Amino acid sequence: MTHSPAQVTAVVPARNAEHLLPGCLDALRRTGVAEIIVVDGLSTDRTVEIARAAGARVLSDEGRGLPWARTLGVRNSNTPWVVLVDADVVFAPTGVADLLAELVEDGYDALQAGLESVAGPGYWGQALAHHHRTGRSRNWFGLVATIVDRELMLSLGFDDSFKSGEDIELRWRMRNAGLRTGVSRRVAVEHRFAADDFDFALDQFMMDGTGLGKMIRKHGWRGARLALLPAAAAVRGSALSLVKGQPRWLRYYAAFCWYNYAGVVKGISS
Repeated sequence: MTHSPAQVTAVVPARNAEHLLPGCLDALRRTGVAEIIVVDGLSTDRTVEIARAAGARVLSDEGRGLPWARTLGVRNSNTPWVVLVDADVVFAPTGVADLLAELVEDGYDALQAGLESVAGPGYWGQALAHHHRTGRSRNWFGLVATIVDRELMLSLGFDDSFKSGEDIELRWRMRNAGLRTGVSRRVAVEHRFAADDFDFALDQFMMDGTGLGKMIRKHGWRGARLALLPAAAAVRGSALSLVKGQPRWLRYYAAFCWYNYAGVVKGISS
């Protein structure tokens, strides 16, 4: 049986993404997907206008958050597969077709594209991109640019209490159900950042830490080992920075570690 991007709907959650969305949607149109659904998160900029001008169907998550936005988009799709795409992602013209082929041929239940992170000239954006390119997390399945069977995604659903870290929570449930997930070895997408200043980096640190904290709260002792991840990543990143003669990244890893744990505390207590 032949599979093609015409059997795939792209679901793009977006909130105040007017600077990122044009590149994302233009690239998706070139992939040949059947439809693009943009789920708006009560944007106050031109996100909705840009999405409609690009030919996307626009829905609203009514402020219910990213997991709900993804679910809403999937529910409104009409194809066997969906590709969940963050607004900061740019696919190559054959990217969706190649990702679908790998999913089917290699027997995956859900497959994320590899991420090639890029950033502007600011220190914190450059540091985030460096971390993404060199950290072990680049090999962890997530939902940034991920293709999955529509019915499977609907049956799995999301835990809406997770405003961040929902990808980790879903990964755990899929693994426990015996489903096969992974990161593509054939397809990579460009992963951009909305900003490159400290405030943006801080928001990323806090969201990631909060997601880990919620996982610990939900899974108890089974999730407790997740508390080691920020420290392990900071130690590894700092060591590599010194070995490679790049001490400029030490400041980043110190902030990453500190604010991730601030987020962990928040997630456990909320």
